[in-house]
Amino acid sequence: MRYLKHPLGVAAVVMVVAYLLIDFGIAYIPPLLGLDSAPVPNSVVLQYLATVFGGVLLWVSANDERWSEFKRPFQETMVLPERRVLRGVLMVALPILIGLAVFLQVRPTVAAPATLRSIHPAPPSQIAFDGRSMVLSGLENPLRRSGSLVESYEEGKRVYYQNCLPCHGDALAGDGHYAHGFNPAPLAFDDVGTIAQLSENFVFWRVAKGGPGLPVEGTPWHSAMPVWEDFLTEEEIWSVIIFMYEQAGHHPRNLGEGEGEGGGH
Repeated sequence: MRYLKHPLGVAAVVMVVAYLLIDFGIAYIPPLLGLDSAPVPNSVVLQYLATVFGGVLLWVSANDERWSEFKRPFQETMVLPERRVLRGVLMVALPILIGLAVFLQVRPTVAAPATLRSIHPAPPSQIAFDGRSMVLSGLENPLRRSGSLVESYEEGKRVYYQNCLPCHGDALAGDGHYAHGFNPAPLAFDDVGTIAQLSENFVFWRVAKGGPGLPVEGTPWHSAMPVWEDFLTEEEIWSVIIFMYEQAGHHPRNLGEGEGEGGGH
C-alpha cells in the first residue's frame, strides 16, 4: 500500500481510473440507469486523458517535496548502476511498444465501415469556389465550348503530372508510388466504373473539394485527396478533367444520364 501513497503511485491510479471511467463508464453505466449511451471514440478518450494528465502534473508539481518524490524513481532508474538491467529493458521495450501502437493505428483494414456508406454520394446543387457561388446543376466544361481542346489537353497533362501522378499513377490506373499508403486507394481513371460513369461537373466538384468535401454519406472511408481549389485555378481543373477523359479513353457522361453519381477519391 505504501506505493499507492507515493505521488507516482497516486498519479498512476488516477490515470487508470480516469481511463476506465472515460472509455467504459460512459458506455456501460448509462444503460444500467436506463439511459442511452454510445461507445466513446478513441480521439475523445485521448483528449480527456490528456486533460487528466495535465491536471495530475499540476498536482504533483504544486509542492516541491511532492515533485521531488514524483521524479525520484525516474532519476534513480536513469542513473543508478544497480538499475542498469532495468534501463536496458526499458530502452528496448518502450520503442517496440510505441512502434506497435503506431502500427495498430495506421495499418490498413478490410473491415466494413461501422455505418452505411454511399460510394456514389450526391453532389450539392451549388458550391463556393474561389469566393463565389458556382451552380453545379447543368454546368458544362467551358473549355469544350471555346478555345483549343489540344491546348487544354496539354495544359491538363501538365497539371496531372505535376499534381496527380503520385497517387493516380502514370497510366491513370490508381497505382502511383504513394497509392499503397492510402485507404481507400486512389481511383483508377482507366476503369469503366469511375469517371466513365460521371459527368464533368461532378468530377469538377470532387477535384475542387477533395476528400474534406465529401458529404456525410461518403464517409467513414475518408478520401485522402487534397482540396485542389486551394492550389489550382478553375481553368486548370477543367483542363485536367479533359486530359483525364482523353488519356483514359472515356467520354464524360451526358448531363441527363444520372449526373451526381460518383466516387469519393
